[in-house]
Amino acid sequence: MQKIRTQDDWIARAREVLPAGGFGNFDPGIIIARGEGSRVWDEDGNEYVDYLIGSGPMLLGHGHPEVMEAVLEQLPKGMTFFANNAKGIELAEAIVDAVACAEQVRFVTSGGEADMYAMRLARAYTGRDKILKFEGGYHGMSAEAQMSLAPGKHVNFPQAVPDSAGIPQSVADQMLIAPFNDLAAVEALLLEHKDVAAIIVEPLQRIIPAAPGFLQGLRDLCDRFNLLLIFDEIVTGFRLAYGGAQERYGVVPDICTLGKIIGGGFPLAALAASHDIMRHFDKRQVGDEGWLMQLGTLSGNPMAATAGLKTMEVLKRAGTYERLRELGSELQRMQSEALAKAGVAHQICGDETLFDIYFTETSCTDYRSAVHTNQTHCARWNAALRANGVFKSLGKMYPSLALTCDDLSLTQRAVDAATKC
Repeated sequence: MQKIRTQDDWIARAREVLPAGGFGNFDPGIIIARGEGSRVWDEDGNEYVDYLIGSGPMLLGHGHPEVMEAVLEQLPKGMTFFANNAKGIELAEAIVDAVACAEQVRFVTSGGEADMYAMRLARAYTGRDKILKFEGGYHGMSAEAQMSLAPGKHVNFPQAVPDSAGIPQSVADQMLIAPFNDLAAVEALLLEHKDVAAIIVEPLQRIIPAAPGFLQGLRDLCDRFNLLLIFDEIVTGFRLAYGGAQERYGVVPDICTLGKIIGGGFPLAALAASHDIMRHFDKRQVGDEGWLMQLGTLSGNPMAATAGLKTMEVLKRAGTYERLRELGSELQRMQSEALAKAGVAHQICGDETLFDIYFTETSCTDYRSAVHTNQTHCARWNAALRANGVFKSLGKMYPSLALTCDDLSLTQRAVDAATKC
């Protein structure tokens, strides 16, 4: 009889074959065996309410029956072709119909790819080289994106600090870093630097909301200085609203990137823009000098497109986002009330559809202010939640539409327990 593997067995095996014992994404000390609806189970059979949901894509929960039915119908027809396929075309049509800035779509496999190509596309379109991003903004793993994502030391703006080894200084020289929510700083940089191709921004930076007028201010500055505005909507697309942050905040960028939800749990992402901007992917229109080469083995594959299409169909139904915001609001309320009752200084930061807690008395408006006054308190809080059946990342809580009253009750008990730690 084959020996039953425990979680510790799998952790030991992972350490032998995976750097740092993991995939690089999440705590390697837990091995997830399966997910169903709003719950996940580890290899030891421990059950959790899932607020990680694959880092965002499983907005409908794990194994949603309609998504599963659509995927199983597609599976025997073919998993990937490299060539165009009907499901990918239908998904592109659905994105164009939903997203304000989208007239055409180009598929890739990951959000990081989408952001990398969005910056390259902006350079191709404008003929300029520099990109302005915000300190603490996450835009994937490209060399440009790994500038001042999580700098360990504070330097003067607009100096870029690489967050990874292996990045040449020449990349840092083409990146300008600004503080989030500071329009005056952005304007000053644009007045000084005339070779900026685009501003790239998360409309909700990690979980830090844009100040009133900030996104529209960026739009106005881009128009004034004749550069492009890129919304990184990998996280916010189809989460903040069906039309994403563009719908929620009423500000339309020139280019947006999408991921996570549009693949329904499969690897798929996209960038979208107007016909005029997207023509740089068509050599017949722009010639050799203006052409942006892009291809990918799994880009727009029919399995991911099928799952994304069905997910979007469900999300489009009446009352869906009202329900999601009700769930998020309840999760915010239970945590804030419990911490306030315990006399713990804290800030709920984010949107009802995506948020977390900073253990601080000060407002969180940018990378430098969004810090825990007591890091130990934060670590104890998250450890206690997991010990009591709540599975989440250290910095985000993703509500899903699969949550039930039982899930909320379990979460309330976990929160109550965590406040006593």
